[in-house]
Order: sequence, then structure tokens, then C-alpha cells
Amino acid sequence: MPRPHPFLQVDVFTATPYYGNALAVVLDASEVSDAQMQRFAAWTNLAETTFVLPPTPEAAAAGADYQVRIFTTAYEMPFAGHPTLGSCHAWLESGGVPQDPDCIVQQCKVGLVRIRREGARLAFAAPALKRQAIATDHLLALLAALGLQPQEVLASQQLVNGPSHLGLLLESTERVLELTPDFSALKIALAACGSSGVGVAALASAESGNGLIRRSNREARAFGTSSGASTPRPGPAQDAPDLEVRMFVSDVVMAEDPITGSFNASLAQWLIAEGHAPQRYLAAQGTCIGRAGRVHIEQDASGQVWVGGDSVSCIRGTVSL
Repeated sequence: MPRPHPFLQVDVFTATPYYGNALAVVLDASEVSDAQMQRFAAWTNLAETTFVLPPTPEAAAAGADYQVRIFTTAYEMPFAGHPTLGSCHAWLESGGVPQDPDCIVQQCKVGLVRIRREGARLAFAAPALKRQAIATDHLLALLAALGLQPQEVLASQQLVNGPSHLGLLLESTERVLELTPDFSALKIALAACGSSGVGVAALASAESGNGLIRRSNREARAFGTSSGASTPRPGPAQDAPDLEVRMFVSDVVMAEDPITGSFNASLAQWLIAEGHAPQRYLAAQGTCIGRAGRVHIEQDASGQVWVGGDSVSCIRGTVSL
């Protein structure tokens, strides 16, 4: 027989409801089967739905406060950023008490993830990153699908921290914001790379000439706004970002992900390590689809990258599963 479970729908990477990335969170989910989890995640029709359970005995002994299972509409994920912050927010708001008041430890398929409090804001420790060059033929197909010329790309990498994403660094935030991909071609290109999405980013400071990123082939850049280009939509007043990010995907409800915590984590690790970005910056995502996500990035003295954001609960109730 189905029984009621506490349920929250949370907006992540925003302090203003309905401008971030929505997440469904089912609490007290110990008795929910894998099949029920997947069916409910498909029914919510959100990019991700999470289920919060007690940690396994081994994880609890290692310091885990709770366990989270993360599902898209089609499959389970080993890790994802906005579900990590949103699930932690929901667990704390629903009375969860961490072993360490300043550092919550989440168990998920990728392992144990530390989450620290920064006032009301939460930040997760970016998981270990594996990265490599994108094969030339795959990169060219990807650029063609995005409508980019090779000389417009300053750097590219395949980034894996659980999910596998492709990352492209462009020189201009204007170019990032005006992209209008051919999604049919993009789906084929992403499948060939074995990746779920491609993230495109540019530092706003690059246009002011302050030297935070390397320049190459400036004279060869191909600008110009296409007639079908996306138009950024207004959102709540916020601090100006240092980095503009977009994430195009092939296997979730929306073709463009509003705000992608896992990609921002791997992107930060890559950009900071290669000297493309400073050790602390603010990223914006969702600008072209009516969202105003803000991702707070900081690399601490030990080299650990932290990915932070606000969360706000929009719906509270119960769900029968």
C-alpha cells in the first residue's frame, strides 16, 4: 500500500522563487523501491527528483548524515549539483541535524560529498574531476551543431565528475548568449562523445582586457547575431556575474538546463587549474530562458573548489508512494 512521505519542491541557485532550477525532494524514502523512484521522477517531469534516506552503516561510520538517490526522468545519476544543494536544504529545513553543524556530509552514488554552510547559503565540495581533450572530429561536429567556428573557442575539455559534460570556453559573453543550436545535430554529436550535455562559458572580464583569460585569434572571431538568437530576459536584481554559462542537453525535459551545479563544479576546477579564471568568481546561468541562477565559486587554500548557491522552498506537502 502506498504511504505518505514528506515532499518539498525547491528552487536552487536562487534566493527568489521561480528563477532558479526546480527540484523535487521526497524525504523519509527508505521504503520506496527503485522502480517507484524512477516512476515518480518520470511523473514529476523535472530534470531531477531526489529521494532522501538514512546513510548506509558504512557511510554513517565515515561521517555521512544522510543518503540521496538522484533520478532524471529516465535514469539514476551518480551525482548532480543542484540536487545536492536542494536535497540538503530540504533535509535541514525538515529537521535534519548534521553531526557537524558547519559541515553536512551527503552519501550518493559518487561517494561522500561535503556541504558547508555559508550563512543561509550552502556550498558543496566539488567531486574529483577527470578531464581530457575532446577528439577533433567530435569537437568539429559539436561546433557545427552549436553554430560556432573553431577560432571562436579558446579552450575545450571533456569533464567527468559523475556526469560527463563537454566544456567550451569562448572569448565573449555576447557570443555565449546569442547561440541557437541545431538540437537534432547536437543530440547526435553528444551521443558520439558519450556525454549528456555541452556547457559553453565566457568570462565577462575577458572583454575588458584585464588578462584573466588567454586571447587567441582575436582578428578571426566571427561575431554577428543571428535572426533566431536568444534574447536574455530580465530577472531579479543581483550582483553582476564574472562568468556567463549555458548548458545544452539532449536527454532531459528542457533542451537548455537552467542551472547546472555539476557542470559548474567541473568547469571551475578546469578553468582555475588552467589559469583561465580566478580562484573566486560568480557565475550566471539561465539568462536566455528566463532564469537568473547564480553560482558562487571559491577555491580554498587546500585547493578544494566549493560550489555554492541559495535555495528556497516553493512547495511543501506529502506524496503517496
